[in-house]
Amino acid sequence: MTTTLGTASAGPGEIDTGRLEIGETRDGSPFGLPVAVINGERSGKTLYMQAASDGDELNGVGVIQRVVPQLDPAALSGTILIVGIVNYHAFQVAEHRNPIDDTKMNRAYPGDETGTSSERIAAATFEAATRADLVLDLHQGSTSRMIDEVRVRCGKRHRLHDECLELAKAFGCGYVLDQKGPDGQLARAAPDKGVPTVDPELGGCVGWDETSIRKGVDGVFNVLRYYGFLEEDGALERQTRASSFEQYGAPNGGLVDMHKDLGEQVASGETLFEVTTPFGEPKATVTADSDGILWRARRLPQVATGEYVCSVGTDIDSY
Repeated sequence: MTTTLGTASAGPGEIDTGRLEIGETRDGSPFGLPVAVINGERSGKTLYMQAASDGDELNGVGVIQRVVPQLDPAALSGTILIVGIVNYHAFQVAEHRNPIDDTKMNRAYPGDETGTSSERIAAATFEAATRADLVLDLHQGSTSRMIDEVRVRCGKRHRLHDECLELAKAFGCGYVLDQKGPDGQLARAAPDKGVPTVDPELGGCVGWDETSIRKGVDGVFNVLRYYGFLEEDGALERQTRASSFEQYGAPNGGLVDMHKDLGEQVASGETLFEVTTPFGEPKATVTADSDGILWRARRLPQVATGEYVCSVGTDIDSY
């Protein structure tokens, strides 16, 4: 059966790319999101993937750029639907939020086809996502430094929690954040429609990071193998899971000296970072409130009073 997404249309054993038209730019020109359909020669599940719903989070775009050329529809069972760049306007100017309506796209789901710019994009991509059996919404930790992880955002009481957790485990980054997310996230909205959905958060960088992109590519192929899109068997490996975050800000202005690296274990009472003057004079020492793992940290050393410095993942287990 032929599968269509926007102007991309592919029969069994075919691949096609095109555009999913959403609206018009300020000069009245139509714009569309880049889309791809990879239709396997044999029937099977449908996977939906998207990237850059936050316009400066580019590692997911790098993953798709590398995954699609490696896919052979003749060797595939099922169908893969892809929106390569969701936040069109923000991507053009390398910003996080959609500059047309100053909205964070991943707070606009399920969207509104007659609403604001972001709501219209969310509605169109949500319709595509909910045609699938599984959804990967590729993100990164914005421009902060962060470990590679997968986020399960539906909440532990959701009827699809176990299925979402299984999808996160199949992706296999090594780390999972299992914490209910804010309203408006795709990974919150799509499970409500019966579609297991996760957010792979592929590190954090300015531009893109090859190491995180490679982990993302591996993760996509792990999912394709585990769910039967490819003939090779896919196995689940144990993941380190955090169920909550503790965030730390600077008690004083100055320069931050981190005492822990990303992914390192942190013990309650252990020093996370110091703040010094430009001459190295100590101003403050910040210690961990709980045991956990250093999950995320600011990129630049200079801070003002109260400015974000780092996050520790807590309530750690292995599953």
